[in-house]
Amino acid sequence: MKYIQWYKEHAAKHKAIVEKLREKSQDEIIEYFDYENMRTKHPDFCPLYASNSKCHDVKNLNCYMCGCPHFRFNDDGIEIKENRVVYSLCTKNLGKSFESEDTIHQDCSSCTLPHKSQFIKKNFNVSWSEIMNNCDLNYIL
Repeated sequence: MKYIQWYKEHAAKHKAIVEKLREKSQDEIIEYFDYENMRTKHPDFCPLYASNSKCHDVKNLNCYMCGCPHFRFNDDGIEIKENRVVYSLCTKNLGKSFESEDTIHQDCSSCTLPHKSQFIKKNFNVSWSEIMNNCDLNYIL
């Protein structure tokens, strides 16, 4: 799956859930996106829910961000680095990269920043797309 496809599909799923929570407070909306609650009430929100696994080994994983505003991607490539196409990166240089012979992708599995409630509250917006609006370099470059 291309990044842009996931990005658009996830934005639509997130929007549909948040629209049902419009009458809730910011804290209640964030709390609703607790991993255990989401896995039970919205099993199609994340493919990992089906296997009862998490993207990060965190006790209180929150799925509100499910992505990070520091992540950047371009399905056509961002740059060439060491003769490999860079398709995604972190603007804060957190996490690590997944590198093959031809490609480099950001590997966020060791970074839990967007799943912490303090970070979510700092960056909160009912529109996930607005929080993430700088991620898609297909339209920014």
